[in-house]
Amino acid sequence: MTVSDWGDWLPQAVDAADPETVAIWYLGCNGFVIKGSEGTTIWIDPYVGLGDPPRTIRMIPVPFDPDDVDASAVDAVFATHEHTDHTHGPSQGPLLETGADFFAPDDSLAVAFEDEEWLDSYDISEDQFTEVTEGDQFSVGEFTVDVVETHDPDSTHPVGYMIQHESGTIFHAGDSKPADTFVDVGEAYDIDLGILAFGAIGNIPDKETREPVRTKWYATENETVKSASDLQLDRLLPSHWDMWKGMTADPTALHHHARSYEYPQQLEIVEIGDRVDL
Repeated sequence: MTVSDWGDWLPQAVDAADPETVAIWYLGCNGFVIKGSEGTTIWIDPYVGLGDPPRTIRMIPVPFDPDDVDASAVDAVFATHEHTDHTHGPSQGPLLETGADFFAPDDSLAVAFEDEEWLDSYDISEDQFTEVTEGDQFSVGEFTVDVVETHDPDSTHPVGYMIQHESGTIFHAGDSKPADTFVDVGEAYDIDLGILAFGAIGNIPDKETREPVRTKWYATENETVKSASDLQLDRLLPSHWDMWKGMTADPTALHHHARSYEYPQQLEIVEIGDRVDL
């Protein structure tokens, strides 16, 4: 694990922010911080690891050091699925040491409890962990969160989070590709901002042989726009396109794919460290 390339300014900015509605910071990869007008702060899939070079090579800065995040800047951490860049002890354990709660599906909890032994590695307790599954609803401070079915064939149990606030609704779909359920989800919710992972199809070294293998981990441009259209997103915020060497993509290309569709109504392009508001 490395220390942040940026010092502590990003956690400090989150802690000091006083949004009128809801503020969202992009952490790169598929990580986000969401802070409401009453101060409730949720971290989703924060990851400060470097990958597994030469197979997975991080292409963006490490934007924060988890040890720099104070209790006042984190109420809960969500994981969308069990992959390392979404459930990662060195990134998330220190956040939980502030007393924050951790919400995740069963296979992510298996990583935390069995593979990485978070309870032995960090000053945290089992009662901070809550298992979630599709159809669940829970509250974190001023937010009401619905757990939504997604479609990520590379994951053993992915979920999405529909994060609802009096100012609007944010949907984080994890690494989902288009899902048959998204049409119904789009009818059921008025989604102000939807976060969808997308990226290139690239040649990535095999885990064992290290030989390049044509690999698709994330949705393509057309798939991303299909999901956004099915979900009837007011604003589409693409994520994950910046992270891995061989998988990076150009989010501005989504303008060409989306412009003939009613939804998404707006494409919200952000870079690591950027803030947007509802």
